Amino acid sequence: MEPKNQPLSGNDLARFSGPGTFMRLPSSNELHKLDVAILGVPIDIGTSWRSGTRFGPKQVRNESAMIRPYNLQTGAAPFDSLQIADIGDLAINTFSLSDSLRIISNSYDAILKNDAVPVAIGGDHSITLPILRSIARRHGPVALVHVDAHADVNDEMFGERECHGTVFRRAYEEGLIQPAKTYQIGLRGTGYSAEDFTEATGWGFQQFPAHEFWGRDLGALGAEIRRDIGDVPTYITYDIDSLDPAFAPGTGTPEISGLTTPQALQLIRALRGINVVGCDLVEVSPPYDTSGNTALTGANILYELLCILPGVTYR
Repeated sequence: MEPKNQPLSGNDLARFSGPGTFMRLPSSNELHKLDVAILGVPIDIGTSWRSGTRFGPKQVRNESAMIRPYNLQTGAAPFDSLQIADIGDLAINTFSLSDSLRIISNSYDAILKNDAVPVAIGGDHSITLPILRSIARRHGPVALVHVDAHADVNDEMFGERECHGTVFRRAYEEGLIQPAKTYQIGLRGTGYSAEDFTEATGWGFQQFPAHEFWGRDLGALGAEIRRDIGDVPTYITYDIDSLDPAFAPGTGTPEISGLTTPQALQLIRALRGINVVGCDLVEVSPPYDTSGNTALTGANILYELLCILPGVTYR
């Protein structure tokens, strides 16, 4: 059996040096040998407020150098049982959103053909639509766990029908997701009308506003979602702006009174056991992240997602 890739230890080489991959894992383009492919999608031309998420994948990788392979709290050791590598960034077209979405979808078709679970570092949230198109071609309509301050169900923005605020309306219209197994967690803020928040519930989406969970453990919600999903293939998309700006200020569309970092981990850990077929972490904007704390949080959320993938060893 081929030995499993391990993050480069800080005891072997100082964490401020070494490769710029996620958790300083080996890089690879041999998709057929991987169980999990970590990739960057450095794009921000689909965003509508503050730009900068094109720098997200690089900064999240930089901050991930601090993370060690064993999860002390849960006992998860993802690198002991899964072959994981960083396959680099997708070569998006920085001048064309539509062409970039095509490139993302085509690239994902190649990844999924090799049965690797794709884990993406964004980039703005527009990347999730072409990802879901590929995921649905491979697995059929999936359950969706969407953690975000915003529902992202606009019909269009400035005449554009495919951008970071329209993702899940298009996914619903195209039959990429199962509406009754779509869970939107952390919604809050303001809108133009009540329909901004209620229309999607008419499609079957289950929405969980952030204010309902102030001061509460999200483990129970995660367990409820896990039971509801059963063994249906599931995609998890985690927008960093789901967290309160006190914890994650470096994002393009911040909203006050959001989730806390402990709640983020409680939710993910409670989802252990679902059939995750892909996930992403989006909307980290380093120009608004002067301390690096948002990227550090994003890197840890990605690590926690690795820890709940099917086949992970627990010790």
